[in-house]
Amino acid sequence: MNVLETRDLHHDFSGMKVIMGIDLKVAEGERHAIIGPNGAGKTTLFNLISGTYIPSSGKIFYRGKDVTQLRPYQLSRMGIGRSFQITSTFANMTAFQNLRLAVMAKHNIRYDIFRFVNKMKNITRETEDLLDQIDLYNERDVLACNLSYGKARALEIGMALGTDPELVLLDEFTAGMSKDETASAVQLVLKLTENKTAVIIEHDMDVVFSIADRITVIHYGKILATGLPEDIRKNRDVKDAYLGDLYVS
Repeated sequence: MNVLETRDLHHDFSGMKVIMGIDLKVAEGERHAIIGPNGAGKTTLFNLISGTYIPSSGKIFYRGKDVTQLRPYQLSRMGIGRSFQITSTFANMTAFQNLRLAVMAKHNIRYDIFRFVNKMKNITRETEDLLDQIDLYNERDVLACNLSYGKARALEIGMALGTDPELVLLDEFTAGMSKDETASAVQLVLKLTENKTAVIIEHDMDVVFSIADRITVIHYGKILATGLPEDIRKNRDVKDAYLGDLYVS
């Protein structure tokens, strides 16, 4: 069964066409990478899938249900989580407080000054477990704005996964990272997306070819190719449009 499917998806901004007839299928349990040149429409596609934008035309299906018109909070409740290209944590909250919000959202608990949140033992326990999973337990009381870049990105990934989504969308999760930070982030994503379905936008081709089960290449708002990593490596159209000779056999 396809967890995610788009059918003849289109989107434009004031007449400028950005997404033109995207038919994407993501199978359950796979890590599906979306790659392409800058301006190809990758982040716009994510914004459509995650409900930030409503498509000009076409349909989006999650587990066979039409979710084209749903908003981000509705999709989150259905089991879709997303991280962003630019870190989007709450800067003046600690790592623990950021993750606790995600865990509370998972349990449909709104923050309320009349609730004794610190006494919600199950929420605290789940938050601490998540801190441990993303290797931030020792930074639990550090403000997000004071975390190193790599750890701030790890926190955002943790927040995306804190709601325990079945489908997670990761947008450029290694952007701006050093080589060592990238290696750590890849291991973190592999661990946290085990037994989940993930769609990943990524510019680092070493990361893509090490993490993806399948790859879709987008060029000028259209799908140029979809296939296994080894097939994408060999695709001459992909080489000409994006990869060059380095990653193509």
